[in-house]
Amino acid sequence: MTDLDQAHKAASFRAMHSGKRVLLLPNAWDVASACIIEEAGFAAIATTSAGIAFSLGYPDGQEIPKDEMLAAVARIAKGVKVPVTADVESGYGNRPEDAAKTARAVMVAGAVGMNLEDATGEASHPLAELSLQLEKIQAVRETTTNLKVPLVLNARTDVYLLQIGDPARRYHETLRRLTAFRDAGADCVFVPGLRDPATIGRLIAEVIRDPESEDVRRKVKRGVAELTQRFPLYAKRLKRPATEVAGT
Repeated sequence: MTDLDQAHKAASFRAMHSGKRVLLLPNAWDVASACIIEEAGFAAIATTSAGIAFSLGYPDGQEIPKDEMLAAVARIAKGVKVPVTADVESGYGNRPEDAAKTARAVMVAGAVGMNLEDATGEASHPLAELSLQLEKIQAVRETTTNLKVPLVLNARTDVYLLQIGDPARRYHETLRRLTAFRDAGADCVFVPGLRDPATIGRLIAEVIRDPESEDVRRKVKRGVAELTQRFPLYAKRLKRPATEVAGT
């Protein structure tokens, strides 16, 4: 893939987030699953870090070596024509420069987007300090700017997924993190574990900069700009044939 082709794919993927229709983004864990998703007519594909890790014999949670994860991403990106965005967990390192190196590797792999989460995997401090996460986002943004590829950065907080802190304070902590992610240069923000449509709509209204715009009102009404089918798709694909065989 040429730099021009990758930049075009990145711009196309970015535009999908502001279209009139919700972007449906199934997750692939290998080339075969990616090809099935593409043949089904989906406009873009995401990778599932859990699915890739499990398929290669590793547990979830940044236990897979970065090189193996990125090699899988590269195979997927090469195997399909649609844009691919990569789940690279927390960036495979605790420093901003680690996140920057991972962003560069994502682009070298042929992907045009990446997820960057704030989970640490440590029970004593399950979420990264906000200041560190912002430095990571800024480092990724600087790297993509220098490489002239408009990589779509999706910044994720796991406040709801990990049920961090007092339930009454989760919304405010989520909002604090999402707005900070936005201001640091993230293109999209992601809150796994949050399922209440009214709360999702409220977050969208508060995070997007121009709450009076028609585009924002449309997104608040439908509640979300992107729907991602993550690890459950991987689990269901594996479970179904095994169940069918067991029943014969």
